Order: sequence, then structure tokens, then C-alpha cells
Amino acid sequence: MSDDRQAAAPGSPSPRSLAVPTGNSRILVGAASWSDRSLTHETSWYPKRSMRAAERMAYYAERFPIVEIDSTARFPPTPDVARQWTERTPDGFTIDIAAWSLLTGAATLPDSLWEDLRTEVKDELRDRRRLYASHLPPAAMDEAWARFRHALVPLHEAGRLGAVLLRYPHWLKPGNTGRALLAAARRGLPDFTLAAELQHHRWLEGDGCEDTLALLESLDIGFVCVDGHPDLPPVVATSSDLAVVRLYGPGEWGARYEVEELAAWVPKVLRLAESAHEVHVLFTNTVRDHAVANAAELTGLLREAVG
Repeated sequence: MSDDRQAAAPGSPSPRSLAVPTGNSRILVGAASWSDRSLTHETSWYPKRSMRAAERMAYYAERFPIVEIDSTARFPPTPDVARQWTERTPDGFTIDIAAWSLLTGAATLPDSLWEDLRTEVKDELRDRRRLYASHLPPAAMDEAWARFRHALVPLHEAGRLGAVLLRYPHWLKPGNTGRALLAAARRGLPDFTLAAELQHHRWLEGDGCEDTLALLESLDIGFVCVDGHPDLPPVVATSSDLAVVRLYGPGEWGARYEVEELAAWVPKVLRLAESAHEVHVLFTNTVRDHAVANAAELTGLLREAVG
């Protein structure tokens, strides 16, 4: 066992106590990163800039019950890294993981593919600067799903894994390709909780929104509500027992929300909690301390609202 294994410090709140209970649901509020460089080097949120990664994880986990890790969208994690995340966080802490971009139909770096699978890339496409799922045969993609799933097993078995966040590319419109990608995610990760962020506006406009939610519900995939995305209408809805909200920032990505703007989200989050057993609210405005500050402010507003 690693010497960096963390438990909640004596007298510090447990992650479960940091959640906001309401009715038969609970709300977990946190940030989309605990290690962004502008947070660790440009603010005084952490007590010391010289803190080790394990110390920062422990400090963050004493203040919030959940975090999103998005580095996995660029490079899939290894089981050893997942075990480190497990060992360095206390029982009850929740980690949402961004799905590797290759698995959502987006472009990814060829170097992010496991070395022994690189020979599976079609000969005429091996020199491309970007790798897509279509560059690989179906058997190789099945193996990629299996390896991504295997890497997350330590988190899942330890009860740390919240949701795998499937963030689909902005060009993916509703249709056969989109439905196939969503179905592939459910087949590839059959035991995990999934949530989909659909970034093309046609998924959410008019009658298409109901069709989208029905499709996600049939696959038991949660719907990710988004704020601050310039191309998406503000849809607040659920399609599974987990509701997810990702807040990019008001006006422009990374901006900090004013308290009044956060207060407008309180009734929306509470409405989601009426339909879902758990709500994850993740601030992705990870510029300096904006995300952690807003997460703390929204948590306070929610506690006041539920009494």
C-alpha cells in the first residue's frame, strides 16, 4: 500500500457529510480540477505552493465531496493511477472521470493509443496528426473499451467512481452515428454509471430534446445539463438516477459566477434532486480559484435552501 494513502484527518468532515441531503437525494458540489496550475500557482487557496499532489488531494477532499478528472479525455488512465486516486482520497469521496476522447468519436492524439495497438491503425492513416475511432478496426476499438474499463476498476471497487462523463464533439448531430456511439458506450462500460454531454444544439432543440432524453433513458445514461455553453439551450432535465450539471462560467468560459447567478441555480438543482437519487454539480470554470470558490458558495446557498 502506498505511503500516500489518505484518510480523513481527525476532526475533519467526511466526504459524505459534505454532500447536501434533500429528500431521498443528495447533492455533491465540486470543481472540475484540484490541480489546475492557475489554482496551485496563482492563488492562495492551497496553504502552500510546495504541497505534494497527495497533500493537495487530501486538502481538497476535506472541503468538497466530489471532483471531476478531465485529463483522462486526453490520455486514458492506467490501473496504477486509478489506485493512487483511490489511496489518496478518503472513503466516501466521489470522482467523475471524463471518457477518453477516442471513445466518444472525437479526435485524439495518436500517442494516447496503447503502443501495442498502434499497429492496428489503418496503414494509410498512421501518419495523421489526429486519431479517430474510424481509423481502427472494430476489434481494436472493443479492446480500447475493455482497457479503459479495466483501468477504472480500482476506483469502481473502492466506491470512488461516480460517473464516466461522455463529452461528445460539437459536430455530432442527432442521427445514426450519435445513437451508435451512445450504445457503444453502454456496451463498453456495462457496469458503470454514465452521463452524456451532447454539444450540438440539435440534440436539445424542440421535439428533438424529448427524443434525446428518451434515448438516454433507454440506455440508462444520465443527461449532463450545461451552463455557459454558447451553442446550447439551457435544458435542465434528468434521464437516469444521476443528474449532472457542468457550469462553464457566465458570459465566457472560466469567468466567476456572482452570488446572484448561483442563487438562480439553486431551485434548478433542487428540482433535479426531486427526480434523481444523486446530483453532481461540477464547476468547470477552473481559472485561478473561480471553480472552488463558486463550489463553496453554491454549497452554502443549497444548505440554506434545504434548511
